[in-house]
Amino acid sequence: MRRRPPRLIHLSPEEVTYLEGLVRDGRTEQRIARRARILLGMADPATIVSELADRLGQDRRTIWALCRRFEALGVDVVKDSYRPGRPRALSPPPAGRSGATGLQ
Repeated sequence: MRRRPPRLIHLSPEEVTYLEGLVRDGRTEQRIARRARILLGMADPATIVSELADRLGQDRRTIWALCRRFEALGVDVVKDSYRPGRPRALSPPPAGRSGATGLQ
């Protein structure tokens, strides 16, 4: 099977430090740490995309899409993008046995 050579991602030392910090920090959400691992893996010239995908449990298309987004937006692709929609609203607590709604 012929493999397409991966297009290397060029990371500055500051970007590498930032991404490694996200991976090591125990408070980072896993979806963000996963994106950071993908970018760090793609910066290595010896990376084979299918092996990286198997190691991280991702699809190859997901890795390629993240690489394209990185080329367009930079290191901020690890963060979640803005998603417009209806704002969250809290509903009032349910009525109790006495019929009170719980609102003062």
